[in-house]
Amino acid sequence: MFDVAVFGSLFLTLFVIMDPPGITPIFLALTSGRPAKVQRRMAGQAAAVAFGVIAVFGIGGQQILDYLHVSVPALMIAGGLLLLLIALDLLTGKNDEPTQTKDVNVALVPLGMPLLAGPGAIVSVILAVQHARGIGDQVAVWTAIAAMHAVLWVTMRYSLLIIRVIKEGGVVLVTRLSGMMLSAIAVQQIINGVIQVAHTA
Repeated sequence: MFDVAVFGSLFLTLFVIMDPPGITPIFLALTSGRPAKVQRRMAGQAAAVAFGVIAVFGIGGQQILDYLHVSVPALMIAGGLLLLLIALDLLTGKNDEPTQTKDVNVALVPLGMPLLAGPGAIVSVILAVQHARGIGDQVAVWTAIAAMHAVLWVTMRYSLLIIRVIKEGGVVLVTRLSGMMLSAIAVQQIINGVIQVAHTA
């Protein structure tokens, strides 16, 4: 039987971690300058990539990490470093240079992973799948995952309306603010990883 409590718990957890409202300015910054049709496609691709990564780790995440001898803190630190590199590009304006970014599909990296399908979301899903008992709980877990990614797609898809309002100057401002926010997220993720390493040492 479908467990509403399991669904609600995982959905809220993923909502807080993946933060659809917070991803909006970062999505706008990373996709600025591209045609609206391409931006809409990238919104779908980012949600699909995130769902694919989360699904893979939901099915065999712990086995994958054990096989590669990778700890969760190491995953957090690596993801934080990758996000920090992207944040520095946004802050310094390198993301505005067509020769560097126009042919790069940011829907895959960093949007799909590690921004959306980051270590926090991956660990939450691994634990939820492991603790799910019976078919009802499993259905609730995977329904929550699918619903969360649908919300992410809708959020990014309709955030494109903001571009029409704020124009090019506003996009530049959003890009700089997004770089600052993203750098803080990256540093916090690295700190969390280091703290976990210290606790397990």
